[in-house]
Amino acid sequence: MSNQQKHWEKTRSLLFITLAIWFVFSIGIFLFGAEMNKVTGPFGYPWTYWFTCQGSLGAFVILIFWFANRQEKIDEEFGFSEREDE
Repeated sequence: MSNQQKHWEKTRSLLFITLAIWFVFSIGIFLFGAEMNKVTGPFGYPWTYWFTCQGSLGAFVILIFWFANRQEKIDEEFGFSEREDE
């Protein structure tokens, strides 16, 4: 297997993991959040709405930085890094 193919395999694996995490925080919360609608949170909104709005946004920001960091490590491992200070 060539260096490019190994790089693509690791990148694709990281992509699928990232998409799975994204799915949980964007759709998974709605699937199991119906039970929490009876409990009101801050400003009278249901807990499902509150967690989805606040928690998902925070998770997405963390996910972006995590993905970029992991991808940079994969790029460095296979010699495809774009950093100019190396």
